[in-house]
Amino acid sequence: METLISYESVVLSSRIRLARNFADYPFPARLLRDAHAAEQASEIVRIVAGELSALEEFELYDIGTLRPENAAYLVEKHLISRDLLAHSPISAALISRDESISVMINEEDHIREQYFIKGYDLLRAYERISGIDDLISESIPFAYDETFGYLTACPSNLGTGMRASVMLFLPACSRRGVMRESIEPLLRSKGLTVRGAFGEGSGTEGELFQLSNEITLGVSESEILTLVQEHVRYVVAIELEERKRMKVEEGVALKDRVARAYGILTNCCRIEEREFIRRTADVKLGLALGYFRGKRSAERLMSEIDDLAVSMRPANIDRLNGEPLPQEEQAEFRADYTRDAFRKMALAIENGG
Repeated sequence: METLISYESVVLSSRIRLARNFADYPFPARLLRDAHAAEQASEIVRIVAGELSALEEFELYDIGTLRPENAAYLVEKHLISRDLLAHSPISAALISRDESISVMINEEDHIREQYFIKGYDLLRAYERISGIDDLISESIPFAYDETFGYLTACPSNLGTGMRASVMLFLPACSRRGVMRESIEPLLRSKGLTVRGAFGEGSGTEGELFQLSNEITLGVSESEILTLVQEHVRYVVAIELEERKRMKVEEGVALKDRVARAYGILTNCCRIEEREFIRRTADVKLGLALGYFRGKRSAERLMSEIDDLAVSMRPANIDRLNGEPLPQEEQAEFRADYTRDAFRKMALAIENGG
């Protein structure tokens, strides 16, 4: 198997998020304190849900009545935010059947529209969410200013109100210090940022990083897309070069590490979430470096591991099990499920370097 040089070994997913508020309603923070909060919040939900129903089938979640385990499941899937839960008396979410579209209502802003797509395709994500944005704006005017653009609760979202983000798997740059020493400072200087998989303050679980624009005011949506795309290409190129260096410099020690990770995942009887994340990142790196061969392409196998990683989070495990499990039993469930999943991948270590 040749070492992967494609974007698929680095880029997991693309996302466009738009923040919008409606001109004739108090912003959510004020709405929470308004005497007519429930009535106005319900009206916003009804209008948005009505418009989206003409587009495709969405499931409506009333956050105020959502069971905690279901809320945790949606957070783990990145479909809603913890801030949305904090506004539970007035908040809701509309999520498409395939979970590619999520519209959060009355979070920090009246609506946060998000479109997710696997792989690297920001333009497609932008076109899709722009159509939804246009549809909603036809029935209810957005708060907009000729100077400041779309008006948002947080000044950092003024202007386009758009965040274009790409999820990247960067084990070589992370482990070799390149992220901290050179990539992050450069991105900050260009008006970009990198955060963990769950946003600011979430850490870099599984060596996953979200690269996104920080600046939304004074730039157009097309300029944001161009800026993010240019620097995604830049980061991907560095990651691929660092992987080559890593393979040469660490040699058999690195190969042994990824092989041991696969051995643990196919034979463990219990495994905590942190270790699971660390071991799966090692196996993915092994696939990217060509250390493993399997019946399916390395890109396909890495994507399967990414899906497995989401399924093995606590709320997702409870959902698979059918009822909540204590932490100890979750570790056992995770091990059983993981063993089966990795054994079906039937990976074999390649001979030679």
